[in-house]
This record gives sequence, C-alpha cells and structure tokens, in this order.
Amino acid sequence: MIEQFVKEALAEDVGRGDLYALVEAAMPASAKIIAKSDGVVAGRKYIDAMAKLENFSVTWLKSDKQTFLNGETIATVEADSHTLLRCERTLLDMLLHASSIATLTRKYVDIVEPYNVKLLDTRKTRPLLRVFEKYATRCGGAVNHRMGLDDSLMIKDTHLKTIKNLQDYIEDARKVIPFTAKIEVEADTLFIAQEAMAAQADIVMCDNMAPAQVEEVVAFRNENYPHILLEASGNISLETIESYAKTGVDAISSGALVHQANWIDLSMKMD
Repeated sequence: MIEQFVKEALAEDVGRGDLYALVEAAMPASAKIIAKSDGVVAGRKYIDAMAKLENFSVTWLKSDKQTFLNGETIATVEADSHTLLRCERTLLDMLLHASSIATLTRKYVDIVEPYNVKLLDTRKTRPLLRVFEKYATRCGGAVNHRMGLDDSLMIKDTHLKTIKNLQDYIEDARKVIPFTAKIEVEADTLFIAQEAMAAQADIVMCDNMAPAQVEEVVAFRNENYPHILLEASGNISLETIESYAKTGVDAISSGALVHQANWIDLSMKMD
C-alpha cells in the first residue's frame, strides 16, 4: 500500500517526465533535509519506500516520533542529480504533511498525558489519505480511532434516528458483527448515555457535551457500569482539551489533529 501510494504521488508531479533532465547529463549529487521550524518527524516509512523505488540513498539523523529543532538536519540523501531533483517536491510534501500532523498531535498528547487519557484521531481525513494521515497522528503519540466503517460499529445520532429500540438493535448487532468488533454509541445528553450503557454498549461517546456534563456521565458510569469506556469528542481544541481530560474519561478524540495542522517548514539544500 505504501509503495503504490508513493508511485502515484510521484506520477502526479513528474507527469511525462522532468523537463530539467532534457538539458544536460546527470551528475552525482547529495542534499540535506533541513528543518526551518521545530516539530516532530513523521513520514520516514514513505520516504524509505521512495528511496527504494527511485534508487537513492537516505541517511536519517532523526526517526519517526522524534522531535527536531529549527536548523537541525533531519536526513541526508544521495543519488544522481536528475533523481534528487525529480523527487524533491514529492519527498518534501510527504515529510511536511505527515510531520505537521505529528507536530500538532504531540501538543495535544503533552496536555492529556498527565491525566492518563488516550488521545484519538477521527475519520475526518482527506479522501484517499486516511492511512497516511492516521500514521502521522500515531507518530505524534495519538491512538487511532477506527479506520473505517468495517472495524467497529459506531451508532451516531443520525443512526439513532433510524433505530426504534437501542437495546434490541445492539443485541441483534452482536449476532452478526465480528466477535472482536466493539460497539460505540454517540450521546449528547446524560439520558442517551445512560440508555447506551443500559443497552450494553462497549463505548459511549460524550459528543459536544460541556465538561460539567461529561463529569455527570463519568460519575454515572463509575457507579453503575465501570467496565464501559467513555470517550469525549466534539469541538476539542488545544484550549479546551485539558478541561475534558480532567473529567475522568478514558479517551478524547479530535479531528483537529489532521484538519487544523498547519504546515511546518522543511527544505532540501543541495551540497
């Protein structure tokens, strides 16, 4: 999957061929990938796959999940000049995209870690980039939420509009979904959360609740259904996440890890 993704990304940029290479012969070349801002590395798996496909060597001075500072060299690359210059933009775009997500994710993780709360990503990813972007959140320290509709059953508010009896639905679902698949129910009120717990959901998501409301759900869970996991979600930001981490939930999910990640600054400098 990674190799195919890299092939398609290169093809998008190269098209029918790099016009630069028509002018003069290739020569031996080397370059450095240099940080122009602070951040967290993500993307090494993909760059390594590119190096194998395009026959260039890469020496990493920083690994996935490691932090870097403005001015540090992240990696060095060696190949002929045609190869390096043909791959430059795609290589940097992959490293920038993934590292930018990992960098923002690490900021969230640093806030919730003291409270023993897991940070989760969401399915709010760019089309066809889910695997890549969720890999980047892992590099930042997050735990992946479900990858798609097929690995767990989440009953959202839109689903609840179609379900007459939640307990009956969950009982029927247990008979047909994989044995290892969990069932999560989204709740925006204490009443719906209580109903979901009574129906034996594995996870209850406190969606768009204020921290005080989440605390009520946590208190009810702790007293009545201590085995059920609780997740907080909805409008989670760097400014608000600590207030949710303090409520006692098991996990907090945020789409912002991906869609609010501003690109950091990296560049390739030829030696």
